[in-house]
Amino acid sequence: MAETHQDLASQQPVAMKMLQQSLQKNRVAHAYLFEGGRGTGKKNMALFLAKGLFCRQPDEGVPCMTCEQCSRIDQGNHPDVHMIEPDGQSIKKEQVKLLQEEFSKTGMESKRKAYIVNGADKMTVQAANSLLKFLEEPHPSTTAILLTEQIHQMLPTILSRCQHVSFRPLTPVLFKQKLIAEEVHPTMASLVSKITNQVDEAIELSEDEWFVQARKIMLKLYEVLKDDPFEAMIRVQSDYLPHFKEKSQIDQSLDLFLLIYKDLLYIQTDKLDHLSYPDWLETFRTDALQTSANQLTHQLTVILEAKTQLQRNMNTQLLMEQLMLKLQGGSALV
Repeated sequence: MAETHQDLASQQPVAMKMLQQSLQKNRVAHAYLFEGGRGTGKKNMALFLAKGLFCRQPDEGVPCMTCEQCSRIDQGNHPDVHMIEPDGQSIKKEQVKLLQEEFSKTGMESKRKAYIVNGADKMTVQAANSLLKFLEEPHPSTTAILLTEQIHQMLPTILSRCQHVSFRPLTPVLFKQKLIAEEVHPTMASLVSKITNQVDEAIELSEDEWFVQARKIMLKLYEVLKDDPFEAMIRVQSDYLPHFKEKSQIDQSLDLFLLIYKDLLYIQTDKLDHLSYPDWLETFRTDALQTSANQLTHQLTVILEAKTQLQRNMNTQLLMEQLMLKLQGGSALV
């Protein structure tokens, strides 16, 4: 389902405001470069701009999203809007040539034409040079929209001919909503949105049995630690060490632990939409009431210190045992 104007505006307010004003004032550039990380909405914004160019009943620069023109762009079958994407690992010269041939024809339904190059940084040198010629001699009613995650891999001569639009990473709260729309369970979406800003990676994590088990182990370790640090050390031996073996896994476990204590902080400051473990709200609410800001600062600090020690190749068992003692010791601080 296509994202609404409101969705896109909340995700990328600066980009939306600029493009909407350009459409409203009929000052659309002949070439745009949308640059930003994966999952930031570049492709959807490119389709929004294309709809804005062809929509029959726009409202102050906002396409209606429902007319025949908008619907056909959404469905990918508008005769005057073309998209090229990598064929395998790259966009090839032949793809750009076919695009140029298509654009040498008169617009099927209007004089206007638009094309979107998704993954523009993946053009071969030959394809990039062909596109450059296209950009150097722009047709007055043609709009080019290039999308890239790797702006430094593109020809400077192409960059100089485009109006740049930067796409910022989504906030964890917005990213969580995006994942829920992708049918990731809300509880898991709350957690993975704090770990990655990449949609594909987040979905993969949410479905990974190892990660699901990792979440359970760290929550159980937290629960045991509250009552008995020595029992927590036994859990480190029996549950933690067999599961977290590689350095990257241990680092991720510390991130999962850090997010537990951050949740306590979010509860204290009434930012419940920021929680990583919303299903533990009631338990964490009780704990947050019994924990001072100084305690939390101490606990967050010692977990961050453990992450630093891990990078210095400290023994994992010793690292975790020391962490258990330091976290428990933090509860005595005022």
